[in-house]
Amino acid sequence: MRRVVVTGMGAITPIGLNVLDYWDSIKEGRIGFGEITSFDTTDYKVKLAAEVKGFDPQQFMDRKAAKRMEDFSQYAVAATREALDQSGLDLEQEDPYRVGIAVGSGIGSLQAIEREHQKLLERGPSRVNLLLVPTIITNMAAGNISIQFGIKGKTICEVSACATGTHNIGEAFRSIQCGDCDVMVSGGSENAICPISVAGFSSLNALSTSTDPKKCSIPFDKDRSGFVLGAGAGIVILEELEHAKARGANILAEVVGYGATSDAYHITSPAEDGEGAIHSMKFALEDAGVSPENVFYINAHGTSTHHNDLFETRAIKALFGEHAYEMKVNSTKSMIGHLLGGAGAVEFITCVLQMNNGYIHQTVGLEHPDEELDLDYVMGSGVDMDIEYALSNSFAFGGLNASILIKKYGGE
Repeated sequence: MRRVVVTGMGAITPIGLNVLDYWDSIKEGRIGFGEITSFDTTDYKVKLAAEVKGFDPQQFMDRKAAKRMEDFSQYAVAATREALDQSGLDLEQEDPYRVGIAVGSGIGSLQAIEREHQKLLERGPSRVNLLLVPTIITNMAAGNISIQFGIKGKTICEVSACATGTHNIGEAFRSIQCGDCDVMVSGGSENAICPISVAGFSSLNALSTSTDPKKCSIPFDKDRSGFVLGAGAGIVILEELEHAKARGANILAEVVGYGATSDAYHITSPAEDGEGAIHSMKFALEDAGVSPENVFYINAHGTSTHHNDLFETRAIKALFGEHAYEMKVNSTKSMIGHLLGGAGAVEFITCVLQMNNGYIHQTVGLEHPDEELDLDYVMGSGVDMDIEYALSNSFAFGGLNASILIKKYGGE
C-alpha cells in the first residue's frame, strides 16, 4: 500500500475563518456559541448555536459563483482554497485526472428547501428557483470544488450524517493507497442552522436547551443536555508520500489507519455496549499495525449528549483496557459545537494542529464528569504533550462509525 500524508489544511469555523485563527482560538479555549441570528427563535426551545461569523464568500470566489452556491458549498470552496495554498500544489503542473475529491455534507442546504418551498406555497411552482436542485444536493460541495479549481479526477461524496467528514477523509486515504489518485481534496462542510433543522433535532430531544453559552455544550459533564448545532467546513489535502516528497512539500502528518463499521442497532442511539465504536477504532489501529498501548490521545466524537458520551467512553475502556486511564481524551465540540457533516474534518485538522504543536486542548466547560465517565477528558486547561498518534472518532445517526488514525511525520 502507498503511504499517505497531509500537505494542506483549510478551515471555516465558528471560532476562526482560517486554520491559524482557528488554532489561536482553540489554544485560548474560546467558544463559538451565541444566540441564533439567522432566524427568530421566539417559538423554539433551542436558542443557541455556533454560527460562522463574518464570512464573506467573495474573498474566496467571484460574486457570480458565490450566488450559485449555498453556504455549505461556499464554506467548502473557501476551505479548499486555503488548503491548496498551504499545500503549495500547482494544479496546472498536475495531471488533473490524478487529483481527486472526497468531500461531503450530511444534509446539504435545508435553507434553500425552506426558502423555495415558501415561494411554492405563496407564489406557485413557476417561481421556484431553477437552480434549487443543483444548490441543495449534498454532492455540490465536491462539485463546486471541482469546477472552481479544475480538478478532474475521482470525485466522491460520502454522506453519513455526523460521520461524513471522517468517512470522506478515510475514503480519500484509501483512494490514494490503492492508486486511484495521487492527491485527494477531502473533508466535509455544513450549515444546518435553520428553522426546520432546529425543530427536527429538538423533536428528538438531541439539542441542548441551555441559554448559557458557557454551559450549552459540555461533553462528559453530568449536566450535559444535548449537542449544539455548529456550522463550517474542514478540508485537508492528502497526498501520496513520494509525490509529496518529489515536489518538496511540507508534510504535516501521515494518515496510517482507517476503520468504519455499523452498529445495526438503532436509528439514533449508539449501541449501549459500544461494540460498533470498538471495532471502528480497532480496525483503524489494525490497519496501521499499531498496538492500542501506543496510542495516548483520542479526539472523541464527544457530542454532549447523554448516550454518545457514555457509550463512547465504554467503547474506549473496552478496547484499551487499563491503558485507557493513561490516555488523554477531549472533545473539540466543547468549543465549536457539532458541525454534523463538517465535524470529523475539522476535528481531524485539530488533531494535526495539536500533534504539530505538542499541545492537547481542554474540553471546555467540563467541570463535573458523570460518574461512569472517569477517563482523563483534559478538564480545566490544556496540556503540553508529545503526540505520536492521534485517533479521531465520528459516529452518526443510523449507527455509522468511523475512526481515523494520524501519525506524527518524522521525515522517514
